[in-house]
Amino acid sequence: MIIGLGGGSSLDTAKGCNFLLTNGGRMQDYWGLEKATKPMLPFIAIPTTAGTGSECQSVALIADEKTHAKMACGDHKAAARVAILDPALTLSQPARVTACTGIDALSHAVESAVTRKRTPLSLAFSREAFRLCADSLPKIFRNPKDLEARANMLLGAAFAGIAIENSMLGAAHSAANPLTAHFNIIHGQAVGMMLPSIVQFNSADAQAREIYQQLKLPDGASSLQNWLNGLLDQAGMPNSLADCGVEQSAIPMMATEAAKQWTAGFNPRAIGEGDFVKLYEQVFTSRSCQ
Repeated sequence: MIIGLGGGSSLDTAKGCNFLLTNGGRMQDYWGLEKATKPMLPFIAIPTTAGTGSECQSVALIADEKTHAKMACGDHKAAARVAILDPALTLSQPARVTACTGIDALSHAVESAVTRKRTPLSLAFSREAFRLCADSLPKIFRNPKDLEARANMLLGAAFAGIAIENSMLGAAHSAANPLTAHFNIIHGQAVGMMLPSIVQFNSADAQAREIYQQLKLPDGASSLQNWLNGLLDQAGMPNSLADCGVEQSAIPMMATEAAKQWTAGFNPRAIGEGDFVKLYEQVFTSRSCQ
């Protein structure tokens, strides 16, 4: 068997090893869905971060070493047979890792809730994942040793992973990947900074707006996008892409790449290259949606 212990990248590496050990070839051969023709080894996933939810997904995200593009290699045989969620394993995370992975988990809950592929099952997991993460992450920021909050955060991240498995993701992840590939912005930070603007963009769709409004926000929150911006402030995230070293001249190139990302096709509102240009321009100056 194979045991994966660590963050999302470690778990995805374990899945990648499983592909290659059992089916041979190169990871590029499995880019897409159900490309493995032979059985795979039993896999046990033990996450040490509350972030990707990879322990509950059948997809391994592997970066191409030359282009830095993320290859989604999905196969039901790659899914973990068992996921062990032990909050004690997450206590030693640096604050920066806690923030980036936690924001990533929350973004999974928000995005999976509204995708075109959503189902009643995925929406139930998205809502519960959001409730757990929205309640727990601020507590962890205030007290990193809060084991109950860590446990709920870890469960929320896993539930968000189950939601993704059934409904996929949306435009915030499409916009985040070029930021990581070209400017080395940590994935959780990149997707978190784009998420409020994407929520605002998707709110023009009546069904997406209704689902956003049904997510259980903490008391006193005026709107989802404003609450997200406040959480990003608590996490110590920069206020704009310019603050992250992003070059404004790169926006057209990133918009072209974002529009080609597979997750863009699942966004509840149709989104194209021109839309991504506007979104990058907005967040280049400020991620505030007020």
